[in-house]
Amino acid sequence: MKVDGALAFDLRSAASRARDAEAAGYDGIWSAETSHDPFFPLLRAAEATERIELGTGIAVAFARNPMLLANIAYDLQDFSGGRFVLGLGSQIKPHITKRFSMEWSSPAARMRELISAIRAIWDCWNNGTKLDFRGDFYTHTLMTPFFNPGPNPHGDAKIFLAGVGPMMTEVAGAVCDGFLCHGFTTERYLREVTIPALETGLKSAGRTLEDFEVSGPAFVVTGTNEEEMASSAEGVKQQIAFYGSTPAYRPVLELHGWGDLQTDLNALSKEGRWVEMGKLIDDDILSTFAVVAEPGGIASELSNRYGDIVDRISFYAPYNSDPDTWLPVLEALRAV
Repeated sequence: MKVDGALAFDLRSAASRARDAEAAGYDGIWSAETSHDPFFPLLRAAEATERIELGTGIAVAFARNPMLLANIAYDLQDFSGGRFVLGLGSQIKPHITKRFSMEWSSPAARMRELISAIRAIWDCWNNGTKLDFRGDFYTHTLMTPFFNPGPNPHGDAKIFLAGVGPMMTEVAGAVCDGFLCHGFTTERYLREVTIPALETGLKSAGRTLEDFEVSGPAFVVTGTNEEEMASSAEGVKQQIAFYGSTPAYRPVLELHGWGDLQTDLNALSKEGRWVEMGKLIDDDILSTFAVVAEPGGIASELSNRYGDIVDRISFYAPYNSDPDTWLPVLEALRAV
């Protein structure tokens, strides 16, 4: 099992953090699009490392267009020597329309077309194919030599897609190289909903899970004493509550019989009562979404839950922790 780390946005320390992650033995590092651009830290990370994979987890696809994403991914793939993974996600409608001022419609169909357009652009650059992509959402029919970078010496970057619902998950299986499970995913949801949807998409493209990578960030509650365990549990509960308030993620809760919780969390979020939201996450819900264990037991618990269905994993720990805590876990998981 591959084990990945996170690359927090800090351009001043991105290079050293990436270098440390590579030295520690991580297989990949992911940069998220939250309050900063997700691509810039990876440029610095690429310059400072030689082996580790570098990915966006995620970049907001619908805030951009296929040509822009094709250009950025081409350059990072080239500069990193073939180590870049373009991890995309759709975000939700209010963010796309109100924060990015971009169009929103038929997200699964739009995502399929966006990724297909990126691949058509790369095919033009790599193989000299005439650019003639005409879809319902995107049209790319002009590519003059002045704007053509030519073949990428390291081939195409991998494209991973994040999703929760079955329709977007099927798209990942049909047109992508891998899938980024949302942190708000349980083992049961992964087995009963996500994997079957991926297999449906893969089958439509004549592929199987053997041709594909599934990446899962896993919530982990840990600590070396009761105080640390309680503090980390509180941080994870708050994050679970934040995700649980989103209507698009309600099916995960409904699968476990907790659908009404989403309604309550959403109501509190609209009132700005964020701290109170975390109090609605009881220990049963916590242990369903997160591995709760002392450091020495984390690897075995993660392996028991996900070892047969996830190809790469990362630790989702929304609280302060000593980076050295994760090193023995990393070593144990890589041995699985």
